[in-house]
Amino acid sequence: MSIIKVSDKEFAPFIPQEKIENEIHRIASEIKRDMADKDPLFLVMLNGAFMFAAELFKSLDIACEMAFVKYKTYVGTHSTGKPNELLGIEPEKVNDRNIVIIEDIVDSGFTMSELLKDLNNKGAKSIKIATMMFKPNAFKYNYKIDYIGMNIGNDFIVGYGLDYNEYGRNLKEIYKIVE
Repeated sequence: MSIIKVSDKEFAPFIPQEKIENEIHRIASEIKRDMADKDPLFLVMLNGAFMFAAELFKSLDIACEMAFVKYKTYVGTHSTGKPNELLGIEPEKVNDRNIVIIEDIVDSGFTMSELLKDLNNKGAKSIKIATMMFKPNAFKYNYKIDYIGMNIGNDFIVGYGLDYNEYGRNLKEIYKIVE
């Protein structure tokens, strides 16, 4: 891993693929333990969580469903402060279901708080959150994140599904911005 350029920014190596995948397999074991008999509906947050979800589902051998939701909150390296729902989920799919939200990264927590309100309004039986990355120093809410791959600082990162202006998602490792 060496410094790379994504669009107009440089990024330095941060987390190798092997460490990412080890953490995802650990999370899968925890989810299997907790959700094996609950027929969960996994809601994958697009676009960023698709690689995390794909690797996670390779390790899950429980009865479950998967659906996708999409919110956009970032432009460039900054949050707009307003999540815009681009792809939602029908209330009948959520009502009286055990939900596990699959997210690539939780930083301020604002987008997730909006999704949690929506799922509760649609009658979810229970909701758990699984995130590949968590920025505890940026988190502004008090809801529980049930499965965390790695705690990281407030650096802007790309790779393994995470993007900078839609580029860099295809990188196998995670890189952090060089300021």
